[in-house]
Order: sequence, then C-alpha cells, then structure tokens
Amino acid sequence: MSEKIKVLMVDDEDQFRSTTKKILNKKGFDTILAASGEEAIDKLAENPDVVILDIKMPGMDGHQALREIKKHSSDLPVIMLTGHGAEPSAREALGEGAFDYLSKPCDINLLAAKIEDACRHGEQPGEFEEKRVIGAMVPLQEYTTLTGDCSVRDAILALRETFTAKISTSRIMETGHRSILVMDGKVRIQGVLSIRDLLEMIMPSYLSAPKPSTADSIQYSPMFWKGMFGKTVLEKASIKIKDVMSPAPPTIDGKASLMEAAYVMVNENARRLVVELEGNVAGVIREQDLFFEIEKILHK
Repeated sequence: MSEKIKVLMVDDEDQFRSTTKKILNKKGFDTILAASGEEAIDKLAENPDVVILDIKMPGMDGHQALREIKKHSSDLPVIMLTGHGAEPSAREALGEGAFDYLSKPCDINLLAAKIEDACRHGEQPGEFEEKRVIGAMVPLQEYTTLTGDCSVRDAILALRETFTAKISTSRIMETGHRSILVMDGKVRIQGVLSIRDLLEMIMPSYLSAPKPSTADSIQYSPMFWKGMFGKTVLEKASIKIKDVMSPAPPTIDGKASLMEAAYVMVNENARRLVVELEGNVAGVIREQDLFFEIEKILHK
C-alpha cells in the first residue's frame, strides 16, 4: 500500500483518542477519530482502511458497532481493544468478524504492526511482499540523540525522559528505547549509551583487579558495599559519554531483507543495527522490531 494507511480509532475516552492519534500519525498513519459506535458508523464515509474499536463503550458497545460496521463494509478489518479479564468477549468478536484483538494496555509498536497486518490481510498470496529493513526500523527522529561531549549527568537526564516523555494511558503505551544514540557533528552515530553502559561505568576498577583469595569475604560483606553506589555515581557524573558508551552498532542498508538483518544481529551479537540509505543514517532496527515481524507472519 503506497498511500498512508487510514485508521479509524473508536473510543469514548478523550485522552486515549487524542494521544493515540498523535503517536499513530507520528508513525506514518492517517488517523481519524470517533467517540462512540454511532459516530464510527458515520465516519465510515471517510473510507478508513482499518478500524480500532474499543469493546466497552456506553450506548452502542463494541460488539454492536462491529456488527454495524460489517453490514456497511464486510471486508473492512476491525481490531478490537479489550480490558483486563474481557478476553472471552474479545474472542467472541472474532466470531463476529473482527480481524484480531489486543488487550489493554497495548504497546503502540504492537498495535502499529497489527494495523499493517490487517491491511495486508486481504491481499492475494502472490501480492504479498516481505518488508525490507526500512519498513520495520525505528526512524532516527524517534530516538534521543546526544553528542559525545555531553556529560553522563546530561545523558542520564535525557535517558530518563525516554521513560517519562512517552505517552501512556490506561489503554495504550508508547515505550521508550532505553538507550541514546551518540552522534558527532556530522550526524553520524559514534556509539550507543545504554543502561548497561552506565552500570559498567560505576563499577570500581579494583572490583575486577586481581586480589588475594582472603579478600573475597571482605568484598561481599555489608560494610564493603555500604555507600559505594551513590558515591560512585556522583564521581562519574561529569565524565563525557563518549568515554563510556558502547561502540556504534553494525550498519545495514535500508533496502536489505529482514533475514539479512537477523543474520547480522546473530553473528555480530548485536541487539540493534544502524540503518543507512544512500550513506545517510535513516534509523535503527532492533531485535524487538524483528520479533514483531515474526509474530505478524505467524498470524497471517
């Protein structure tokens, strides 16, 4: 599908509708909203490609809305959202013609994968074309980036924002990437700073240095460890992140196949790859992005 996928999001919660539209649009979808089942029926005139439909709504609930949607457009895929403990109701919706269902809270990446899968569902087997790396990657603009001369303190504050700045409601989550891309002035990736890098940074060198066997009992005593964590964090706060980051991940061309990406990750023992297009950094593909593609293939 060359044009943007148009998604009709149906839910009675104002915050959910607005935040979901924001993050789906950021991922390249065209999102239209409906606050009720009745309004959703009217919005079918805008020809959505996929409907995201909450099951529990006042007035016309999700099951009623699903039946009405199918009367108007029997081939329109509908993904149901269900709350905790309501899976039997969601499975019932599958029997009524729903394409799939997701439990709340739902990760936005999984929801996006389901939307794309729903759009391809009606294609003939010969029409299906496996994604290239560029189709599964996370665009560069969605990552937090810093230069290597920034301090560890700055990096920690920025990394903290990847947890708190993402949108979350009772129904959907947009998770952070838990790492920072370290860039140079030419917008090239120098390295990656992850939480694991920070933990390795605060390890005093003498903990890994050769020591007499009699020191083992001292090392693991309560007095040995007392105050060490906080003291070391404060001591390391001003270090430049280029001195503690991991090397830049391996690169892969955005036009490469997903199998090639999987091969590089396995053989290079890498959890992410830098994606390039015509020599420029376009994004990052992570192991979880390949996992979502695996899950989608199994549900075809």
